[in-house]
Amino acid sequence: MNPLTKPVYTEAELPALEDDRALDGLLEAAAAPPAVRPFAGVALGVIVGRDASGAPMVAVADRGASPPLRALSTVAVPADAAGREVALLFIGDNLDRPLIVGLIQPPAPGPAPRPDALLDGQRLEITAERDIVLRCGAASITLTREGKILIEGTYLLSRSRGVNRIKGGSVQIN
Repeated sequence: MNPLTKPVYTEAELPALEDDRALDGLLEAAAAPPAVRPFAGVALGVIVGRDASGAPMVAVADRGASPPLRALSTVAVPADAAGREVALLFIGDNLDRPLIVGLIQPPAPGPAPRPDALLDGQRLEITAERDIVLRCGAASITLTREGKILIEGTYLLSRSRGVNRIKGGSVQIN
């Protein structure tokens, strides 16, 4: 019988008990608070190595400096898993029989930084750490961190109703 469960007796069965001490024991057990498992869910542990047969050895969190325990596993435990955190259950509520139900996964790297865009109805501003590229077919405009503006295409037209200025430290045409 599982020590965490108590037998249930009906009123008709209670008078049939011949020993009053047994009756007192039943009444005390019924009035006692229910037993609490030390791990009422999944426990955490760390793989510390393997035993001679190759089974994973785990140190269970919240058990202090107790020696590592040989564990069974429902998942593949890689050979280089020493130091990895694992999720544990215990077979038959026996805290000396851990069962690895999963390896705790490291956090995924965050998404790559994406450009910030600000739109206020009057202006659209796009900001990026390195480059901004606008591309359509064979045409592109690239803005670089160094301050370069690269305009590429099969045909380039610059038209102005006012002055069309070209200024620079030097201007090269062809």
